[in-house]
Order: sequence, then structure tokens, then C-alpha cells
Amino acid sequence: MATEESPQVTRRATRSYSASNTAIESTNPPESYKPTINDLGFRQQPLRLEDLLSSFPGRRSQILELLRLLGPLNSPMFPILVYGGPSTGKTSVTLQVFRHLNRPFIYSSCITCYSPRILFESILNQLLFHRKDSGHSYSSVKRCERPSDFVNYLREALENVITNLKGNSGKVSSKMSGRPDGTMVYLVFDNLERVRDWDKSSTILPFLFNLNDILKMPEVGLIFISNTSPDTYYLNIGYAEPIPLYFPDYTEDDLRHIFMANQTNSRLYASFLDVVLRPFCRVTRQVDELAAAFSSLFKKYSEPLSDKEVAPNEEMKRRLFSHIRPHIASALNETFQVRSQPLLKAETNQETKKTNSSRMPGVREDFHKIDFHMSTSAKYLLISAFLASRNPATLDASLFDSTGVSDSHKRKRKASEKSMDQKEMAEQELLMKGPGTFPLERLLAIFQCITSLAEDSLDEEESHELTVEGGSRGLMSDVLLQLSSLCNANFIIKGGSCPLEGSTRYRTAVSEDLALK
Repeated sequence: MATEESPQVTRRATRSYSASNTAIESTNPPESYKPTINDLGFRQQPLRLEDLLSSFPGRRSQILELLRLLGPLNSPMFPILVYGGPSTGKTSVTLQVFRHLNRPFIYSSCITCYSPRILFESILNQLLFHRKDSGHSYSSVKRCERPSDFVNYLREALENVITNLKGNSGKVSSKMSGRPDGTMVYLVFDNLERVRDWDKSSTILPFLFNLNDILKMPEVGLIFISNTSPDTYYLNIGYAEPIPLYFPDYTEDDLRHIFMANQTNSRLYASFLDVVLRPFCRVTRQVDELAAAFSSLFKKYSEPLSDKEVAPNEEMKRRLFSHIRPHIASALNETFQVRSQPLLKAETNQETKKTNSSRMPGVREDFHKIDFHMSTSAKYLLISAFLASRNPATLDASLFDSTGVSDSHKRKRKASEKSMDQKEMAEQELLMKGPGTFPLERLLAIFQCITSLAEDSLDEEESHELTVEGGSRGLMSDVLLQLSSLCNANFIIKGGSCPLEGSTRYRTAVSEDLALK
């Protein structure tokens, strides 16, 4: 994650688009390669509009609207906010539109650029044609931490690039030279929702939205890509709101067209989608999650076939359905998974746990097993609900906030017998009252604290594997769906609304034994 993306074209090949037939080949440039102004484009043959529309099923209206908002060549534009759920094609469509238009742009992801300084330096490195390599001691061309310094450096770099584009326009055909068209430079900020988690998000977000007015350069266009809706960025600071462009979730027909692309045996895969697509669409419509689930399921589906190129008839379809049916339920349970450090080591520690549990008196060997199937995120959600019900809200800061226990180094007074008795009485009284109620916001906050800790530890180990698109997980919509299922199963009880807060309150029905499991 600390490795900044180079300004080459290869960094713009996103995860979802790399599976398509028009994906950009990932080739590592030589160490001595020096970026030029041609690297502000794709340096490939521009896509025709028909090819662009056919590459993204279900995104015709969004592509045409984005082309309309970008306008003709060298025309000023208002800032654009492209938003929608995860894995809906926002980044892929935006970048391929620039390939179709063959216009210069700068791309920065707020996942790989995880701080203001790294974001500022990433943009300046691309505009100043600087590549971080061993020859430059892997340093940036400018050290920039403050927004004021970034504005000065950015204005100077943009003026040089625009002058270069104007001076070379019309000399040689852009298609022949690989040079991008026009004198407009577009700044693309991907995964904008990550900025809200930064320490200085209250100043960085208004700064980015106001960047167009601060620069006062009509040759610069701003495009923001986000997994959250525009209302999550409403601030009490005056700025021109960007024009929203919504990418809805894919429909079942769209997903069928996406997965049917580039299949060697289309009839066999079509029969496979007839079996698995509809039940999985009730759970998730994210292409990356479906692709991971379908990859292993299709191998199971085609196991009885000796010839993988055969076109299945009705009798063969029924036989294949009977073979794959037991595996669908387990695959559905694995669709919602929150990655966890202990879970990744579960297999290696399974024998150790069994040995330790057998030695402990009063603990059964099957203590860690649950009698029913449940997805990983549902387990996290039940744990969050149990903690919210059994602990008062006043303890949340000390339990989940890293700064809540900052005073632990102070000398503690020795507890008296009277205070110990009062504490025991309070615990008994709390136990007699039973599980308390909690609002939805508190449940989601505890859930986010529990899951983000495990995710952050994994991100540090897997930072070298991050791509431009990154692992934007976007689990919140899935968690709300899981919460509804848990309420229907009576694991979580949905109560009435609080007359003071006006929001619905919940209460857990999970026992302590089940929570420990």
C-alpha cells in the first residue's frame, strides 16, 4: 500500500475490467523508462463507441451520460461525482471512456494513496513525468504535505502540461503518435469514500471539492468516483456540488451477459447459470463476489462430464443439477465473508484447539462448533448485537476506541471492599434486567470496529498485492440484508422506536453460550 502507482498505462487496468476481451495488458516497463506526455493517455488505439457500449452490458445510459457531461473536445466542465455500489463498473467505465475519447487524465486511488501527502505527491509525479525507481531513491519529485503547497505545485505543473499539449496540437496525428487529444487535463479521484477515514478528512474533502474554484483553470476537469451517495459528503462549507452520475446494481440479465462473455462452451455455461444465478442474485449482485463463487461451482458442475465441450441435453442438465445442488448452499453461506486473521489460521490451529479444549475441564471438544450454517458476517453481526445488548453505551469508547484507554498509564487507586461490592451488585442488577436495546447506528459502529481491526492487519501484510481498484469491500448494504435475515430468524428482535430518538431499536436474543461459540 505504501508503493505508489506509477504513471504508466498499466496501472489503469482495473480488476473487473481485466477479465474482458479489451483489457489492458499488464506489462512492467523497464527500469530505465522515462514517462512522457503520452503517458497521460492510454497509448493504445482508441475504442470505438460501439465497442465501448458492448463491453459493459447494462451501462449504455451511464456511458452516454458521462460522454455528454465531459462535452466536446477542449470544452470546460463541471465536477462530476460517479457513485454507486461496489463492483458496478464505475472505475472501468470511466477509464474506458477516456480511452474512447483519447484525452489526457490523471488517475489516483484513495486506497493506494491512503494519506493527503501520498495523494498530492502521486498527482504531481504523474504531471511532472516522474517515476519512482531506484535511480530516484524511490522518492517523489516534490515533498508536499499541505494543501496550500499542493495548489502551488499543481498549478505550475498543469500550466506546463497544458502548454505542452497546446504546442504539439495539430502537428502530428494523435492516433499515429500516441499523443492524447485536446488541451483539457482531467483529474480522476477514485474511492473517494476512503477520505472520510483520514485524520484530516474535515479539511481535505472540502478542499478537493473546491479545487476547481481554487485553481480557476478552465482547462482542468475533476471527476470523483465513490461507493457512497452524494449525501454522505454534505458539509457546512460552501462549494459547488459535483454533478451526480449514478451506477445502479446490475440486473440478472446484465449479470448473465457479463458471465457469458468469452465462454468456450456457451451452452454448458448457460445451463450452469440457469441453476446458480437466480439464488445468488438474491444474496449479492457484486460481480467480483459472484465470479469467485461461480469459478469453483462451475468446476463442480462439470465434474461428471468427460468432454467439456459437449452441449448438454435436458437429461444431462438434470443430472448435472443433481450433482451441483448440495454444493450451492455451502457456497451461498460463504458469499458474505468478513476476512479475519484468526479465521485464516483456523485450519492450522484446529488440532491445537482440539487438544487444548480436551484438557480443559468442563469444556466439550465440539464447543467451537455451531449446529447450523451461518455466514461469517452474520456471526460478526450477532457478536456485535450481543456486545451492544450486554454493555452500556457509555463503555463503547473504552471498549472499541483506541483513544478510550489512553489514560491507562495513570496510577489507579486500590479498590475498596465497598466499591467492589457495589460493582458486583451493579453487575447482578444488569444481569437481572436482561439484554438491553440499542439503535441501528450503534450496532453498525461496533460491527465496523470489530471487522476493520482484522482487515487493517491483513492490509499491512498484503499491501504489495493491492491494485488500483483495490479491495473496496462495501459490506454495509450486505450487512443490512443480513440484519433483516437475522431478525426474521429471531436471533435479533426488532422493537419499537424510541420516543426521544425516533429510531428503531433492537435487542439480541443470543445467549452467552452461543456468543462464545
